[in-house]
Amino acid sequence: MTRVGVLGLQGGVREHLQMLRGLGAEAVPVRTPEDLTGPDGVRVDAMVLPGGESSVIDRLLHLTGLFAPLQQALLAGLPALGTCAGLIELSKEVRNPAPGQQSLGVLGVEVDRNAFGPQIASRVATIDTEWGPVRGALIRAPQIMRVYPGSEPVARDAGVLLGARTGRVIGISFHPELTGDDTVHRAFLSSIF
Repeated sequence: MTRVGVLGLQGGVREHLQMLRGLGAEAVPVRTPEDLTGPDGVRVDAMVLPGGESSVIDRLLHLTGLFAPLQQALLAGLPALGTCAGLIELSKEVRNPAPGQQSLGVLGVEVDRNAFGPQIASRVATIDTEWGPVRGALIRAPQIMRVYPGSEPVARDAGVLLGARTGRVIGISFHPELTGDDTVHRAFLSSIF
């Protein structure tokens, strides 16, 4: 059974765990370095970084000591899916970061945090993805401003870039886990092995 870690520090953790379990994966929260790695190596086959508040997630990654081991695992090829704040955390470059905010730097994109405005401007849309149409929620969503060489777009809405992939790392601006659309999660799970 595929074992998928969901970064369990803040944000939409429960929704991702439920969706992954519904698709037959063993989904486990990852809150400490020991949840991620041990003497036998990395303890999960893939990681999901949920939406939430990207600057808070970044701060908590550092406070828990998870930042460095997670970054090392991702650089070594651990597959990952990031939604909204997870996309920001995975990105190489972040426009308008919070003071001191860092990112893991493994997804070859530049993102603009909160590009879609305040929470009151949130909406649900059907987004064109390489896996077919996906119904997802855009909540204070980041926008991908640039895709670096070696990376490729995977999702757009009305010409706006909302998803990209670098190798086995995928980042999307929207939340399919909140609408119950499992298209992206199914595609992600099928790409792990």
